[in-house]
Amino acid sequence: MAYRETEKMRQRKAQARNKIIECTWECVAEGGFRSARITRIAGLAGVATGTIYRHFESREDLFAEIFRLATQREVDKVAEALSVPGNAVERLDGALRKFAQRALKGPMKAWALIAEPVDPKVEQERLVYRKAYASLFEKAIQDGIAEGSLSEQNARLSSTCLVGAISESLVGPLSPTQTNTTPGNDNNQDELVNAIVCFCIRGLTDSRS
Repeated sequence: MAYRETEKMRQRKAQARNKIIECTWECVAEGGFRSARITRIAGLAGVATGTIYRHFESREDLFAEIFRLATQREVDKVAEALSVPGNAVERLDGALRKFAQRALKGPMKAWALIAEPVDPKVEQERLVYRKAYASLFEKAIQDGIAEGSLSEQNARLSSTCLVGAISESLVGPLSPTQTNTTPGNDNNQDELVNAIVCFCIRGLTDSRS
Protein backbone atom coordinates (compact mmCIF):
# COMPACT_ATOMS: atom_id res chain seq x y z
CA MET A 1 0.00 0.00 0.00
CA ALA A 2 1.35 3.42 -0.95
CA TYR A 3 2.22 5.76 1.89
CA ARG A 4 -0.31 8.51 2.39
CA GLU A 5 0.41 11.54 4.55
CA THR A 6 -2.37 12.27 7.02
CA GLU A 7 -3.87 15.71 7.58
CA LYS A 8 -2.45 15.72 11.10
CA MET A 9 1.04 15.11 9.75
CA ARG A 10 0.63 17.88 7.18
CA GLN A 11 -0.42 20.28 9.90
CA ARG A 12 2.55 19.28 12.04
CA LYS A 13 4.93 19.89 9.14
CA ALA A 14 3.34 23.25 8.40
CA GLN A 15 3.66 24.26 12.05
CA ALA A 16 7.32 23.27 12.11
CA ARG A 17 7.99 25.19 8.91
CA ASN A 18 6.25 28.29 10.24
CA LYS A 19 8.21 28.06 13.48
CA ILE A 20 11.48 27.87 11.54
CA ILE A 21 10.49 30.95 9.53
CA GLU A 22 9.46 32.82 12.68
CA CYS A 23 12.74 32.04 14.47
CA THR A 24 14.83 32.86 11.42
CA TRP A 25 13.22 36.29 11.14
CA GLU A 26 13.78 36.79 14.87
CA CYS A 27 17.50 36.20 14.32
CA VAL A 28 17.61 38.46 11.28
CA ALA A 29 15.76 41.23 13.12
CA GLU A 30 18.31 41.09 15.92
CA GLY A 31 21.52 41.02 13.92
CA GLY A 32 20.93 40.71 10.20
CA PHE A 33 21.24 37.68 7.95
CA ARG A 34 24.86 37.07 8.91
CA SER A 35 23.85 36.43 12.53
CA ALA A 36 21.14 33.93 11.57
CA ARG A 37 23.05 30.68 12.10
CA ILE A 38 21.27 27.45 11.30
CA THR A 39 22.23 25.93 14.65
CA ARG A 40 20.77 28.92 16.51
CA ILE A 41 17.61 28.90 14.42
CA ALA A 42 17.16 25.19 15.10
CA GLY A 43 17.62 25.75 18.81
CA LEU A 44 15.06 28.55 18.92
CA ALA A 45 12.59 26.54 16.85
CA GLY A 46 13.11 23.42 18.95
CA VAL A 47 14.03 21.25 15.97
CA ALA A 48 17.10 19.43 14.71
CA THR A 49 19.20 21.16 12.04
CA GLY A 50 18.29 18.32 9.68
CA THR A 51 14.62 19.26 10.05
CA ILE A 52 15.36 22.70 8.64
CA TYR A 53 16.90 21.14 5.55
CA ARG A 54 13.84 18.95 5.08
CA HIS A 55 11.79 22.11 4.68
CA PHE A 56 14.37 24.21 2.82
CA GLU A 57 16.97 22.86 0.41
CA SER A 58 19.65 25.20 1.67
CA ARG A 59 20.40 28.09 4.00
CA GLU A 60 20.12 30.40 1.00
CA ASP A 61 16.64 29.09 0.17
CA LEU A 62 15.53 29.68 3.76
CA PHE A 63 16.88 33.23 3.72
CA ALA A 64 15.28 33.95 0.33
CA GLU A 65 11.91 32.86 1.73
CA ILE A 66 12.38 35.05 4.80
CA PHE A 67 13.30 37.99 2.58
CA ARG A 68 10.22 37.48 0.38
CA LEU A 69 7.86 37.38 3.33
CA ALA A 70 9.40 40.34 5.15
CA THR A 71 9.68 42.56 2.08
CA GLN A 72 6.15 41.80 0.92
CA ARG A 73 4.88 43.23 4.20
CA GLU A 74 6.74 46.47 3.46
CA VAL A 75 5.51 46.59 -0.14
CA ASP A 76 1.95 46.15 1.15
CA LYS A 77 2.44 49.11 3.52
CA VAL A 78 3.57 51.32 0.65
CA ALA A 79 0.62 50.17 -1.45
CA GLU A 80 -1.69 50.96 1.45
CA ALA A 81 -0.25 54.47 1.77
CA LEU A 82 -0.68 55.06 -1.97
CA SER A 83 -4.34 54.04 -1.85
CA VAL A 84 -5.55 56.84 0.45
CA PRO A 85 -7.54 59.82 -0.88
CA GLY A 86 -5.61 62.78 -2.25
CA ASN A 87 -3.71 63.79 -5.34
CA ALA A 88 -0.70 61.83 -6.51
CA VAL A 89 1.86 64.14 -4.91
CA GLU A 90 0.17 63.84 -1.51
CA ARG A 91 -0.06 60.06 -1.82
CA LEU A 92 3.56 59.71 -2.91
CA ASP A 93 4.64 61.94 -0.04
CA GLY A 94 2.76 59.72 2.41
CA ALA A 95 4.11 56.49 0.93
CA LEU A 96 7.73 57.65 0.90
CA ARG A 97 7.35 58.95 4.44
CA LYS A 98 5.94 55.63 5.64
CA PHE A 99 8.76 53.72 3.95
CA ALA A 100 11.42 55.83 5.68
CA GLN A 101 9.69 55.91 9.05
CA ARG A 102 9.21 52.15 9.16
CA ALA A 103 12.84 51.62 8.18
CA LEU A 104 14.13 53.89 10.93
CA LYS A 105 11.79 52.34 13.48
CA GLY A 106 13.36 48.91 12.89
CA PRO A 107 16.87 49.76 11.67
CA MET A 108 18.39 46.29 11.82
CA LYS A 109 15.47 44.72 9.98
CA ALA A 110 15.53 47.48 7.39
CA TRP A 111 19.31 47.21 6.98
CA ALA A 112 18.94 43.49 6.33
CA LEU A 113 16.28 44.10 3.69
CA ILE A 114 17.77 47.16 2.00
CA ALA A 115 21.54 47.02 2.14
CA GLU A 116 23.13 44.13 4.02
CA PRO A 117 25.49 42.08 1.81
CA VAL A 118 23.61 38.84 1.15
CA ASP A 119 23.80 35.61 -0.82
CA PRO A 120 22.98 35.76 -4.56
CA LYS A 121 19.55 34.16 -4.09
CA VAL A 122 18.58 36.81 -1.55
CA GLU A 123 20.04 39.60 -3.69
CA GLN A 124 17.88 38.35 -6.56
CA GLU A 125 14.81 38.70 -4.34
CA ARG A 126 15.93 42.19 -3.39
CA LEU A 127 15.91 43.18 -7.06
CA VAL A 128 12.44 41.69 -7.50
CA TYR A 129 11.04 43.79 -4.68
CA ARG A 130 12.79 46.96 -5.78
CA LYS A 131 10.84 46.46 -9.01
CA ALA A 132 7.66 45.96 -6.99
CA TYR A 133 8.15 49.29 -5.21
CA ALA A 134 8.97 50.97 -8.52
CA SER A 135 5.77 49.62 -10.10
CA LEU A 136 3.68 51.12 -7.31
CA PHE A 137 5.40 54.48 -7.64
CA GLU A 138 5.13 54.38 -11.43
CA LYS A 139 1.35 54.00 -11.25
CA ALA A 140 1.08 56.94 -8.82
CA ILE A 141 3.29 59.10 -11.05
CA GLN A 142 1.15 58.23 -14.07
CA ASP A 143 -1.91 59.26 -12.04
CA GLY A 144 -0.22 62.54 -11.19
CA ILE A 145 0.57 63.27 -14.83
CA ALA A 146 -3.02 62.50 -15.84
CA GLU A 147 -4.52 64.72 -13.13
CA GLY A 148 -2.02 67.54 -13.69
CA SER A 149 -0.35 67.47 -10.27
CA LEU A 150 2.89 66.27 -11.92
CA SER A 151 4.49 67.47 -15.14
CA GLU A 152 4.95 65.17 -18.11
CA GLN A 153 7.87 62.80 -17.48
CA ASN A 154 9.06 59.23 -17.93
CA ALA A 155 7.06 57.62 -15.12
CA ARG A 156 9.00 54.36 -15.22
CA LEU A 157 12.39 56.05 -15.00
CA SER A 158 11.19 58.46 -12.31
CA SER A 159 9.83 55.61 -10.20
CA THR A 160 13.14 53.75 -10.43
CA CYS A 161 14.94 56.91 -9.35
CA LEU A 162 12.61 57.22 -6.36
CA VAL A 163 13.40 53.70 -5.17
CA GLY A 164 17.11 54.30 -5.59
CA ALA A 165 17.07 57.67 -3.85
CA ILE A 166 15.13 56.64 -0.76
CA SER A 167 16.98 53.35 -0.38
CA GLU A 168 20.44 54.88 -0.78
CA SER A 169 19.66 57.77 1.54
CA LEU A 170 18.80 55.31 4.32
CA VAL A 171 21.89 53.11 3.98
CA GLY A 172 24.08 55.30 6.19
CA PRO A 173 21.56 55.90 8.99
CA LEU A 174 20.59 52.21 9.05
CA SER A 175 24.12 50.83 9.01
CA PRO A 176 25.09 48.95 12.19
CA THR A 177 28.38 50.89 12.15
CA GLN A 178 26.66 54.29 12.03
CA THR A 179 27.73 56.48 14.92
CA ASN A 180 26.77 59.94 13.74
CA THR A 181 23.15 59.76 14.84
CA THR A 182 21.63 58.97 18.19
CA PRO A 183 19.40 55.87 18.08
CA GLY A 184 15.88 56.63 19.18
CA ASN A 185 16.21 60.40 18.71
CA ASP A 186 12.83 61.24 17.21
CA ASN A 187 13.84 64.79 16.27
CA ASN A 188 16.82 63.57 14.26
CA GLN A 189 14.70 60.93 12.58
CA ASP A 190 11.93 63.39 11.72
CA GLU A 191 14.49 65.75 10.21
CA LEU A 192 16.00 62.92 8.19
CA VAL A 193 12.62 61.70 6.91
CA ASN A 194 11.56 65.22 5.97
CA ALA A 195 14.81 65.80 4.06
CA ILE A 196 14.52 62.52 2.15
CA VAL A 197 10.88 63.01 1.22
CA CYS A 198 11.43 66.65 0.27
CA PHE A 199 14.26 65.65 -2.07
CA CYS A 200 12.18 62.92 -3.71
CA ILE A 201 9.08 65.06 -4.19
CA ARG A 202 11.11 67.94 -5.58
CA GLY A 203 12.67 65.56 -8.06
CA LEU A 204 9.21 64.64 -9.30
CA THR A 205 7.57 68.06 -9.27
CA ASP A 206 10.56 69.94 -10.70
CA SER A 207 11.16 67.43 -13.49
CA ARG A 208 11.36 68.68 -17.05
CA SER A 209 10.15 66.71 -20.06
